[in-house]
Amino acid sequence: MDLKRTQASETTKTYNRNALDNSTGNIYETISILSKRAVQINEDIKTELFEKLEEFATPTENLEEIFENKEQIEVSKFYEKLPKPHAIAIEQWLQDKIYYRHTDSDSEA
Repeated sequence: MDLKRTQASETTKTYNRNALDNSTGNIYETISILSKRAVQINEDIKTELFEKLEEFATPTENLEEIFENKEQIEVSKFYEKLPKPHAIAIEQWLQDKIYYRHTDSDSEA
């Protein structure tokens, strides 16, 4: 996932309700889809962050040996400044980048 190119806002933004539920026709269904996508994005971000921070981990850390690593601090600051996962999910939704389907209608055959 390319987090540097996201257009999601870091600040609170008001969205037009009609634009959000335009494709589903139901705001509650849209919110459900967005929340599931936000959880996926959050897991991706968390996994990516832990992989990058794992590079800095040393197997024998003692309290006396802990020191500040500027590169590790920069990585952490980058991820702290990212937009929240729900903001990224909403931006992807408005750009029609989220695929969804109704599983209950598939089983009614």
